[in-house]
Amino acid sequence: MTDYYQLLGVARDASAADIKKAYRQVALKFHPDRNEGSKESEERFKEVTRAYEVLRDPDQRSVYDRYGEEGLARAAGGAQGFGFSDPLEVFMRDFGGFGGLGDLFGGQGRRGHGPERGQSLKVRLRLTLAEVVKGAKRTLKVQALDVCGRCTGSGAEPGTDANTCATCGGTGEEQVVQRSVFGQLVSVQPCRACRGQGQVIDNPCKYCHGEGRERGESEVEVEIPPGVSSENYITLRGRGNAGPRGGSRGDLLVLLEVEDDPRFVRDGGELLYELPVTVGQAALGDEIEVPTVDGVARLRVPAGTQNGELLRLRGQGLPELGTARRGDQVVRVVVWVPDRLSPDQESIYRQLKTVEDPAPERIADADRGGFWSRVKEAFRAG
Repeated sequence: MTDYYQLLGVARDASAADIKKAYRQVALKFHPDRNEGSKESEERFKEVTRAYEVLRDPDQRSVYDRYGEEGLARAAGGAQGFGFSDPLEVFMRDFGGFGGLGDLFGGQGRRGHGPERGQSLKVRLRLTLAEVVKGAKRTLKVQALDVCGRCTGSGAEPGTDANTCATCGGTGEEQVVQRSVFGQLVSVQPCRACRGQGQVIDNPCKYCHGEGRERGESEVEVEIPPGVSSENYITLRGRGNAGPRGGSRGDLLVLLEVEDDPRFVRDGGELLYELPVTVGQAALGDEIEVPTVDGVARLRVPAGTQNGELLRLRGQGLPELGTARRGDQVVRVVVWVPDRLSPDQESIYRQLKTVEDPAPERIADADRGGFWSRVKEAFRAG
């Protein structure tokens, strides 16, 4: 069974930055453009990219650490289209953008000949916590390069045809010979005369000027499964820009952004909520309506509840991506002491002071297995 950490050469507790750095080094070593199109290198490149895509995502990494590749396969069944994209697109996304690999490899970053694939597009989609709970279907308006309606993508004026490139003889490639102190260096690169197409157009389309595409706008439906976070994205194959002169379409990457809800702090699948209560409610107990991401729920505050104590609303948090499980809503009780008293209130508090027990020298820590410290940190940051 493949070990993703061994593939990238990192420890199991490696940070996200270390994983990204390690992937870049290994991917550059096995990138097909650096290995003359070697099938073995291409497969290795795919493997390390798969490992990187899993380990860079906290949710997928957690599933992999606990259940391995089998757990990832089960989770993918509930979130089709998530996570792993085309290996070259992944590499370009994080290290070379979507314009190509030229800056990294000193060339065009394109292998072979024939119509060039269109560039991928990125769009951002904002979601509410309510949409994270139930999932959503959204329609996006996307501006992209579409096939030219006049020449149907050929790039040639209707009634005319493209001609075989005289420079490369239709192969789309040319040999470049360079002399150095080590002798002659011969390399193969896309033909400069036809840009690797293998054909040239003598009578280009008057509308698209030989590009074979025009700018347009279309509507794209996106289905978002429950439990997503801002680290997730959706890949829609073939919904990006059309390639020039009949080239295939690139992809559309939908980058998800979950909006903050001022009522809650998110901690994975759990929602943290701060509930102010009066001294009387804390001492005597009460049943209080608490807002949830679905609406409201009634929470019983037991008599004698202390300031900072944690109560749980089971199953009122957020779902886990790819599963039917749902987290809890954790309620932190904050006992509110009035800073101004009416005469009647002051009289009652004075009477209470004479009969109440003294405060203990030390109030017990409300820590629950380390979770309380994380809650305090989250509320402090909020």
